[in-house]
Amino acid sequence: MALIKFENVGIDFPIFNAASRSIKKNFINFATGGKVGEQNGRVVVSALNNLNFEINDGERVGLIGHNGAGKTTLLRMFSRVYHPTSGTAIIKGDIGSLISISLGINPEFTGRENIYIRGALLGLKKREINSKIEEIIEFTDLGDFIDMPVRTYSSGMQMRLGFSVSTIFTPEILLMDEWLSVGDEGFKEKAENRLTHLINSTKILILASHSYELLQKTCTRILWLEHGTVKMDGKPDDVLPHYFKGHAKKEDTLTQ
Repeated sequence: MALIKFENVGIDFPIFNAASRSIKKNFINFATGGKVGEQNGRVVVSALNNLNFEINDGERVGLIGHNGAGKTTLLRMFSRVYHPTSGTAIIKGDIGSLISISLGINPEFTGRENIYIRGALLGLKKREINSKIEEIIEFTDLGDFIDMPVRTYSSGMQMRLGFSVSTIFTPEILLMDEWLSVGDEGFKEKAENRLTHLINSTKILILASHSYELLQKTCTRILWLEHGTVKMDGKPDDVLPHYFKGHAKKEDTLTQ
């Protein structure tokens, strides 16, 4: 069973080696995300505050909010990169991330060697990669280039390599930042098919997106973040019209 349960969760980032008043003033001038305050004379950015929700098996959750609302920080908490500084976060289930699928790939190493590097970063054991490596290589469509240094690859070839490794196993909890579109037309169709299968097979999906159509089609629930807190949590038909209506008004104001 997969589960994400947050109880009064928050995360603060202290700002070190800075003049408290001037830094605080600068943050207030441009920050659109969490709150800025002081603790013991030190500037502290509260990126997320008082989050309370539970996500269970079968849910497909869309994460929305303006830039700086806390979506990236929350995704990093889901992936256990960040830990809360207040409250309790319970995350049960193995995590798979399709965010930065080329992270960790070394251009000086071959494609084959990078499969092991990228797989290790995803938490896969060597024996697991060994059992799937031929399938991964076949899926990449790289042919003999798999044993060439990645610096000789085009950007599309690098994306194919990263995608093929990142989607070879189905995690219980899948994190995505927008829908992936990988490679040329010949590769894109089978990548779409694999991605759809992966999403349908995972127990919990968390999808951060700015696309009304994608969120409405894919998700069963929407979490709307604003200034580091949950502004609205509900069904797509209940939440999305409010968010996108307000978002459109802000865009219109900025362009006038």
